[in-house]
Amino acid sequence: MKLSALIVDMPYLLDTRGDMEAEIASVTSNSREKVEKGLFFCIPGARFDAHDYAPQAIENGCAALVVERYLDIDVPQVRVSNARAAMSRMAAAFYGHPAKSMKLVGITGTKGKTTSTYLLKAILEQAGHKCGLIGTTGNMIGSKLLKGSLTTPDPIDLQRTLRMMADEGVEYVTMEISAHAIDMHRLDGLTFEVGCYTNLSQDHLDYFHTMENYFETKKKFFTTGMVRNAAVNVDEETSSQVLQALEIPRLTYGICAPADLFARDIEITEDGVSFELQLQGMHHVQINLMMTGMFNVYNAMAAASCAMILGISAEDIKAGLEGMPSVPGRIEMLPTGTPYRVILDYSHVPDALENILTTVRQFAKARVIALFGCGGDRDRGKRPMMGEIGGRLADLSILTSDNPRTEDPMAILAAVEEGIKPTGGEYVVIENRREAIRYALETAEAGDVVVLAGKGHETYQEINGVKHPFDEKVVVQELLEEIRAKD
Repeated sequence: MKLSALIVDMPYLLDTRGDMEAEIASVTSNSREKVEKGLFFCIPGARFDAHDYAPQAIENGCAALVVERYLDIDVPQVRVSNARAAMSRMAAAFYGHPAKSMKLVGITGTKGKTTSTYLLKAILEQAGHKCGLIGTTGNMIGSKLLKGSLTTPDPIDLQRTLRMMADEGVEYVTMEISAHAIDMHRLDGLTFEVGCYTNLSQDHLDYFHTMENYFETKKKFFTTGMVRNAAVNVDEETSSQVLQALEIPRLTYGICAPADLFARDIEITEDGVSFELQLQGMHHVQINLMMTGMFNVYNAMAAASCAMILGISAEDIKAGLEGMPSVPGRIEMLPTGTPYRVILDYSHVPDALENILTTVRQFAKARVIALFGCGGDRDRGKRPMMGEIGGRLADLSILTSDNPRTEDPMAILAAVEEGIKPTGGEYVVIENRREAIRYALETAEAGDVVVLAGKGHETYQEINGVKHPFDEKVVVQELLEEIRAKD
């Protein structure tokens, strides 16, 4: 492909230098990647400026550069006002604008994105459509799992994935939309048939600094022309600001506030949740989810709202929702063969931990044992909040490492302790997560529910910047075998 073809109608273009008819065979933002006839994007960042690594990129096969300032290198260069945003547009052009042949649905919010995308995918497949999924647990085409590392991939990976989906005949893509992706222009140039706003709670303040910045970034998804139709949770207190800013058709859902779509007669058990889904003046559909918790009622309504906007029938919505057994790492009941329950959940922010523990309290026959920690190099303000929630809602809290990354694990746990101590709740500190899980399994008795919070679907633990294999499903089975061998 000619370099000139990648900059047609590109809004961030300032000017060019060198031969714009140069052939481009690959696009990259990694200067260490070996490529042939590559186009390297010089992205300035908070810690590193990729302009400094352009010579390395040239050595590794790049033949042209996208820059925000010209470099003294004798290769074609495209100068742009925003290299991140330009990368999104040019990557889409390189891969032939694959999103134009599919309908995209984007779900944003602090919680519920993963489960809602899975539920919507199940509904769409029930209705006979081939569906792709992009999100935290990885990317999927139908039942085939593709590699993925970010909630919303970087633009090159995103467009490459969309190209694969389009080539395999995917009709709909359900996608998690992170605030980081919005702020970093990863979605520039894409149009979403439906955008869904689930909720807002404290997270990522290490990046956004204030809740206002975090919210305004989420809101931009709906107000900058990317979304054609909106589904909004009206029980979320910030949703009124989203609705006021909307200039597109919308469908609201909720339980407490007046909404277009609402749930009534909700019954929560350890095996699932049942409720009647009602659309004003039209459908009344009984739903029996195999996933439990009030938050999954909201997730189901989010998916149903998007499906209704897309014209999916009530019968397919019901069958799709009821056919979804679980979502990886989201209130996932592990098969342990023990007289107590073990639940794996990704809850790593205060609201999510409170939701899962509140739900478990509703069906636990005995104690609730909560094992959790906080990630390193992330929002430090939530650490005592997590501790307070554990102390208030769990009968026993086991404080342990999550992903300490480059921080001292015990310093993180000390901050969590600051929140749990005033509650008077029983707790222990066991920094080694494997040993903490062992303690939980050995301590649990008949009727107890053990909640392993924070890691969910992740299969690693990041310590001192190194990712070590750590799949809690595997760890639990290994520890149970060890415990049984001793008995």
